[in-house]
Amino acid sequence: MSENPIKRLFGQTAVYGVTTIVGRLLNYFLVPLYTYTFPPDQYGVVTEFYAYAVLLQILLTYGMETGYFRFSEKNYESDTVFSTAFTSLMTTSSIFILLVYLFAPQIASALGYAQHVEYVVYFAFILGLDAVSAIFFARLRRQNKVWKFAFYKILNISLNIGFNLFFILLCPYLYKHNPHNSLCILYNPNVGVGYIFISNLIASTVTFLVFIPSLVKIKYKFDYRLWLNLLAYSLPLLITGLTGAINEVADRIMLKFLTVVPPGTPNPNDYVMYQIGIYGANAKIAVIMMLFVQAFRYAAEPFFFSYAKEKDAHQVFADVMKYYMITALLIFLFVELYLDFVRYFISPKYFEGLKIVLPMLISRMFVGIFFLLSFWYKLTDRTHYGMVIFLIGSFITVGMNYLLIPRIGYMGCALTSMTTYFVMVVISYLWGRKYLPVKYDFKSIGAYILLTAVLFLAFRYLDNHFELSSWMRLIIATTFIGIYSAVVLTREKLWKALLKYLPAMR
Repeated sequence: MSENPIKRLFGQTAVYGVTTIVGRLLNYFLVPLYTYTFPPDQYGVVTEFYAYAVLLQILLTYGMETGYFRFSEKNYESDTVFSTAFTSLMTTSSIFILLVYLFAPQIASALGYAQHVEYVVYFAFILGLDAVSAIFFARLRRQNKVWKFAFYKILNISLNIGFNLFFILLCPYLYKHNPHNSLCILYNPNVGVGYIFISNLIASTVTFLVFIPSLVKIKYKFDYRLWLNLLAYSLPLLITGLTGAINEVADRIMLKFLTVVPPGTPNPNDYVMYQIGIYGANAKIAVIMMLFVQAFRYAAEPFFFSYAKEKDAHQVFADVMKYYMITALLIFLFVELYLDFVRYFISPKYFEGLKIVLPMLISRMFVGIFFLLSFWYKLTDRTHYGMVIFLIGSFITVGMNYLLIPRIGYMGCALTSMTTYFVMVVISYLWGRKYLPVKYDFKSIGAYILLTAVLFLAFRYLDNHFELSSWMRLIIATTFIGIYSAVVLTREKLWKALLKYLPAMR
């Protein structure tokens, strides 16, 4: 008997999740390091640069990963598709690095970092190397080599974390207590947040280099016609990706230019960067939802393409949506109900921005819903529809941020993100019904949303109207999450499956 497709998908999600969640969670543990080490205005520099990086990463990969998945399933030899995509990315990334290196002073000056041209150079190499590495990672996913994928991802993250700890913790300690130590020659306290970028560059370089030997095993062939077909398929995804990236990072960029500085502020630029730092740090508290969505995406993308031809594909897609929502709602409850404890993920000097956590969690949940709904235009080769949806989303993002940031600051960014993805979900669902109709279990999904809302509002009511101690809030939160879990296990008839995997219950 063939393996249950839902079980296989969630099994792969678990493996990718171990890689992505454990790996990225380790990576996100750098956020406490940054926020407890650097003040908000300096962390704002990091937030801003990585916002630009998201946009440029999409531009430099220009949809080739998805194009590679799609054309590998068609009547093309897999190595030919890979080598064609690799050559394209290698060429464009090399040109990008060269141009940015030549014009780095002008770019740095335009961004307001004329004294730190090196930041621009670092990111040119980071982005170029990561763009080429992306097609190697896509190949591993295509081949279902999840453990090899996991190893390389963990390697990259481990190097990044290791060098961050080395430059930000170990070197300053040695510089202060043992300045004659030989390691101190590698450290300059004036570099500051620049060491965050240096650590990333080292990790990206090593990751790229470890992929190079695998090229020897590939039957190399560049197919010009295939390349044109890849571009034709992928370029609409580039527009989609860019507009999607705008939805993700435009808020941090626009904060720099639209934040209203109170009259009499001694250093307006420091105030603006402070606001960006506060927003960026608190948005990271939604990391658990983001990690789940990312892990799910890694597993679901190749799965949906390969399973689309099966007879029960539509029913399987509907089940995937239901179980995604069950898990996402559980994560929402976990973060919100345990926020008293989760908030210490960042330094207390950033706590003034905790109010954005709620809309950001909902926004991240909508991201996952939209990702699942978006397969209708990918599977039917109507990627231009995705481009239109993302364009609509980017207009909402830019327009709402323009209106709200001057009035309510970074809270306007969080509300904008939530609204944007909600609208995109609605549009994608309505259009998708025509080309790839899937009968989603709205009755069950709606019931779980209602249960989550009731538990969340009940917790807020008790917390606001009674003087609850931290321990009492913890007990109530745990009880409510237990209620949610029990309802899911009962309604989905998962108790037997759960007991099967609990050795003590056998």
